[in-house]
Amino acid sequence: MAEYPPFAVTVDLVVLTVRSDALSVLLVRRGIPPYEGHWALPGGFVGINEDLPDAAARELTEETGLPEPAGHLEQLGTYGRPDRDPRGRVVTVAWLALLPDLPTPVAGSDAASADWLPVSRLTPGQLAFDHDRILADGLERARAKLEYTPLASAFCPPEFTVAQLRAVYETVWGTRLDPRNFHRKVTGTPGFVEPVGRATEGERGRPAQLFRRGPATLLHPPMLRPQ
Repeated sequence: MAEYPPFAVTVDLVVLTVRSDALSVLLVRRGIPPYEGHWALPGGFVGINEDLPDAAARELTEETGLPEPAGHLEQLGTYGRPDRDPRGRVVTVAWLALLPDLPTPVAGSDAASADWLPVSRLTPGQLAFDHDRILADGLERARAKLEYTPLASAFCPPEFTVAQLRAVYETVWGTRLDPRNFHRKVTGTPGFVEPVGRATEGERGRPAQLFRRGPATLLHPPMLRPQ
C-alpha cells in the first residue's frame, strides 16, 4: 500500500443531476484498497501546491472522465473524524455540484467504474468511508437551496420550460406540485426566470414558452417545500 503523510487533506464531490426523472448522484467503484469494490463519491488527495477547487475539478475529471462542472459548484463542508479513513489522519473538504444531465462517465485513475445512481436505490452503509453522511448533507443542502434560490435551473439545459423546471422540484423534493400555482410562482417572482422569446411543443402538442435563468440570487418569498 502506498505511504501517505501523517496528516492529509482530500476533496470529495457530491455531484447531483436529474436523469430519467430520478435524482441521481455520481459515484465511482473503488479499484484499490481500502473499500475496494465499494461505491464512493469521486475525490482524492490534494497536492502540496494545489488549491482546493482545482483539486476537486481534477479528481472529477481523473476518476470519471467528465469535464469540469459547468453548473453550480459550492463548498459543502469539512469532515475530520479521526477514524474516517483507515489509511491515517485524513480531513476531507466536500463539494456540492448541481448539474444538468451529462453523459455516462468513464472511470479512470483508481476507480474501477463510474456511473450515475438514483439516490433512492442507495442503502445506508453502502458507500465507502463516511460518504453516506457526506451525501446526506449534500442532498439536504440541495433540497434547501431550491427553497430560497433559483438553483433548480442548474439541473436544466440553458433554455427550459416551466414544466421542465417543475419536474426538477418534484424530483428533488420527491412530491407533486400544483402546475398552475407553480407557474404563477415562477413567472411572478422577479428575476427567477426570463423568457427567451421562443416556444417549443408542450404537452399534447401545445406550445410551451421557453425560459432561461434570471439574475436573482435569492427568491422573495421563497418556494415552500412540502413537508
